[in-house]
Amino acid sequence: MSGHKDQTRQEEFKRATAGAVRAIARNQEVQVAFQPGPSGLTGKRARLPLPTRALPPAEMARLRGAADSVALKLRHHDEATHAARTPPRRDAREVFDALEQARVEAVGSRTMAGVAANLRARLSEQAEAEGYDRMTRKDQLPLSAALSLLARERLTGEAPPKAARRVLDLWRDTLGEKAEAALDEMAGASESQDSFARAARKLLTALDLAEAEVEAESSEDSEQGEEGSQSGQPQDNSGEGEAQAQDAESILGAQPEQAQGEAAEEEGEGEEEDGAAAEGEDRPGGPQQRKEVPASDDASVYRAYTRRFDEEVGAEDLCDADELARLRQQLDQQLSHLQGVVSKLANRLQRRLLAQQQRAWEFDLEEGVLDVARLARIVANPNHSLSYKHEREADFRDTVVSLLIDNSGSMRGRPITVAAMCCDILARTLERCAVKTEILGFTTRAWKGGQSRERWVQDGKPRNPGRLNDLRHVVYKAADSPWRRARKNLGLMLREGLLKENIDGEALDWAYRRLLARPEHRRILMVISDGAPVDDSTLSVNPGNYLERHLRKVIGEIEGREAVELIAIGIGHDVTRYYRRAVTIVDAEELGGTMMKKLAELFDEDAAAAYQRAAAERAPVLV
Repeated sequence: MSGHKDQTRQEEFKRATAGAVRAIARNQEVQVAFQPGPSGLTGKRARLPLPTRALPPAEMARLRGAADSVALKLRHHDEATHAARTPPRRDAREVFDALEQARVEAVGSRTMAGVAANLRARLSEQAEAEGYDRMTRKDQLPLSAALSLLARERLTGEAPPKAARRVLDLWRDTLGEKAEAALDEMAGASESQDSFARAARKLLTALDLAEAEVEAESSEDSEQGEEGSQSGQPQDNSGEGEAQAQDAESILGAQPEQAQGEAAEEEGEGEEEDGAAAEGEDRPGGPQQRKEVPASDDASVYRAYTRRFDEEVGAEDLCDADELARLRQQLDQQLSHLQGVVSKLANRLQRRLLAQQQRAWEFDLEEGVLDVARLARIVANPNHSLSYKHEREADFRDTVVSLLIDNSGSMRGRPITVAAMCCDILARTLERCAVKTEILGFTTRAWKGGQSRERWVQDGKPRNPGRLNDLRHVVYKAADSPWRRARKNLGLMLREGLLKENIDGEALDWAYRRLLARPEHRRILMVISDGAPVDDSTLSVNPGNYLERHLRKVIGEIEGREAVELIAIGIGHDVTRYYRRAVTIVDAEELGGTMMKKLAELFDEDAAAAYQRAAAERAPVLV
């Protein structure tokens, strides 16, 4: 009886919280889902942590704070304005996103005291859970968290959580005058998202977080110089040429779909300014700031500056066995609710595949195995013809499926967790159906270029160096490895620090070549990604569409040869503009069902082809 009351209380709390989210957001179309894991927002779909049945007061305050945070972002945040000024570098982008979240929460707290109290409780609980009170060095507190807390303090006038005060004091004296001025400007511009974003970019510039976008958007002179260049007016200042190139790169980092054509136009304009831009000096303490524009067609050829530091490595070699077991247990706990749903879909796929592999019988033959169903007729008339049958194999080709998972930093959190679990369930299902499966991941070994960039700098920074980062291609499960041996490896995707940059073209070519070496007659490659290829080090010294152009070329070659069936699933990213056979999903929660559906469609096509061949031979086939 008590359990029923707790469950009723839990449901009432969920309904009330969902209603509060819609009311604060002033949007009744918002969908609110309660699931294990952190809170998040995708379009108009809000995801909140699943409350326990006991619902202690501390948990209720934390959940209300998470709900208010999501609701305020829906109400006070404009995604187009944010994307237009988002820096391309991933670490800078994380800080920029955190500052914007601090702004919307500060604006919403001013008029709603209850919301302010919920947000304070959530922030205090988060600081204690992250162990801020045990930190003794400033580098132990993530940069995005430190700057977000400092900005929140300026915006609201409230002291930071008690657990964070000591480590936050270590940051205060190290920011510098320009950063302090930018924080003050942000505090005065919190009501205008665009003005706040401009001030936030100044903060990133002051802290050397912004690379290609430094001063490009905060300087009125740079904007005027850009307009003059577009109208055909000569540009004498090499710094303005740099700002124009940096602006193009900033646009590419934020909105690759819109900027592809613009980058090609600016590439042609940049040839006239190449002499001036080539003389620009690098900013001390960071990678090269200007985007070198090629002076010849040689820059259009994709290449790697060096492949010496690239690696293809097994998941078990990147992590010890104990940590792998812990990460696998963490994966199972986070997705216990999803496993049941995906397993049902996987069972349907399994039944469909096993049905296609069943043997077929040909009846009414003159010779073969006696058909016992016709036994009475034979006893009555032993000379009766067409009383035999013959067993034949169904036309189900031996198949191998390769799952290539984007292991970039933007997949961190829910997307990579769901992808790991879906791959696990799919590999287990296909193994039961005698379909070989391999699971691969791709990322880079380092941020900002790693040893490849260091080698390029030592060589004098030659022009048009090509790819400037160290690839890391991970084999989570080889095709011939049984699922039980590779099961723990998938937990590696949750390891902190693994997910970095994504260079999709070379990863796709790597997975394709692995499939070509397989003996199976049918080869399927499924790619799961959440964005266009991005590597800040490479794009800072090559044309802005350098990686994207190579990806399109590799896809064209694979789809043109037809030796491998290629299919892509984009998570919040339109992959249909790259791949001939692709689907885009809005939320990572849809991944499992989409993977099962697309594979089922492929095998249904194979079954249909078998029917057609059988019809041509006038032989019945059971599928």
